[in-house]
Amino acid sequence: MMSCRIPPAVKNYIDLIRSGKPRACPEQIALVEMIQKIFDTEDLIVNEERLAHYLSLAKYFPFKKLFPWEEFIVCLWLCTYDAKGFPRFKTSFNMVGRGAGKDGLIGFVGFCMVSPYNPIPHYNIDICANNEEQAVTPLKDVAEVLETPKNEKKLNRFFYHTKEVVQGRKNKGVIKGRTNNPKGRDGMRSGMVVFNEVHQFTNYDNITVFVTGQGKVAEPRVGIFTSNGDVSDGPLDDYLARSRRILFDGEPDNGFLPFICCLEKKEQVHDPENWCMANPSLFYMPHLQKEIEDEYKDWVENPDQNSDFLTKRMGVRSGRKELAVTDYDNIKATNQPLPDLTGWSCTVGIDYAELTDWAAVNLHFRQGPNRFDINHAWICRDSKTLHKIKAPWRSWVESGHCTFVEDVSIHPRLLADYIQEAGRKYSLLGLAMDNYRWTMLSAELRRIGFDANDKDRVHLVRPSDIMRIDPIIQDCFQRHLFCWGDNPALRWAVNNTKRVRSSKSMGVDTGNFIYAKIEARSRKTDPWMALVASMTIEDKLGDGMQAELPTVGAFIF
Repeated sequence: MMSCRIPPAVKNYIDLIRSGKPRACPEQIALVEMIQKIFDTEDLIVNEERLAHYLSLAKYFPFKKLFPWEEFIVCLWLCTYDAKGFPRFKTSFNMVGRGAGKDGLIGFVGFCMVSPYNPIPHYNIDICANNEEQAVTPLKDVAEVLETPKNEKKLNRFFYHTKEVVQGRKNKGVIKGRTNNPKGRDGMRSGMVVFNEVHQFTNYDNITVFVTGQGKVAEPRVGIFTSNGDVSDGPLDDYLARSRRILFDGEPDNGFLPFICCLEKKEQVHDPENWCMANPSLFYMPHLQKEIEDEYKDWVENPDQNSDFLTKRMGVRSGRKELAVTDYDNIKATNQPLPDLTGWSCTVGIDYAELTDWAAVNLHFRQGPNRFDINHAWICRDSKTLHKIKAPWRSWVESGHCTFVEDVSIHPRLLADYIQEAGRKYSLLGLAMDNYRWTMLSAELRRIGFDANDKDRVHLVRPSDIMRIDPIIQDCFQRHLFCWGDNPALRWAVNNTKRVRSSKSMGVDTGNFIYAKIEARSRKTDPWMALVASMTIEDKLGDGMQAELPTVGAFIF
């Protein structure tokens, strides 16, 4: 039973998104449903008195009143608590299109937290960015508020400021901008750390130093504010991936509030009604609408010279579609219940980079145009990159999608035994795996009847095989022909993979696509690549008619 009603600041935004006017991206639609569920199922406390005081401070700013999306974030991040009195959302991640008012919101939040309405003493706000301008712009916004003639006399009773800091006279909290040198930050006493334009961060050096300095002040909070950017494999990509797992895959949020505004795909940019999907303030700012219209015309005429328009304004990278295996909606569509496949024919795919890391086996079935896959992964206890994985792999082990191997490596016998057991239930027509990985598994696979010398039973996959099957894979995704059951580990592996156009330097034909990891260490692709391997020989299935199980002992048992 919930302990409070949904406050108007939250309910209004939920209703706005559900109304579809203005248009919202899938991430926003999923977010409001997530928040509704949280209020329906958790004991929460909203300090509405403090919220009202905070929102009243907007009258001192040039914007006079927060936009609905900003009130939504302020309420959830600053004023919503769990039953024990801890902030329900410690971290607020916010990716919005350029011009939405991100710096103004950062300044406003800092102003609230050093105001007399925040009872926590010495609640310092550190604004961290890659350059001084981004670090101090929100601070300057607050300073300008304090220097406005009609406000100056009144506000100087409650705030003190210089060019470098703003301080609340009552709670002694200080707002300060800091640039990207993490040295010398130990010993800080931050109440709130805000990272501005995190898309420019190439690593976690700053983030780690600032965040680990928290805990000395009550109610620590982290704010991450950014537009999209072109730095791949940095913290922004991790935050986006985590956000979408929370929003679409059911990963527990653990106090992480994922607020993402962006187009789904770049083709949507040609309809101005879609621009609000990337910028939640645009509906209320006609002058900004006109500015973006002018930028859109420049981009259409010279897309290469104005590539920032898509990335910064619309939240979608111009190369994103080529990098991704498929759109996220197509991956979600694979989550359909598997039928009883007992007695069906299937192909087997295996993939692993190192047996001291991850390994996976995929059983691939077909019935007409529809494909069905049973996928299982093994995770080695001594994987050197296991600590880098932010995905909830432990829950995947508990649900049976993965096996945690308490050993120094994944013994090939584990994979062979799994395949052998599958052969008692399904008709295994062939096995496929990477040409360069066969040696490690060959002895165990021969034990169960798969020998590389038998070209009809074993296929060693080469890049040209993947290029040949990629168009079929794309068609299956686009037409929602894949059925994988509820297998989050497999969906995660697809999201960790990018399509790469082949070149002569790879020693293969140019112009077609092969697959590669988005990031070499922390984003595993083994479950997905095992599926790809199994599809390189799916022609053995024909139209996928059911087949009787082989007589036990006929060829491998």
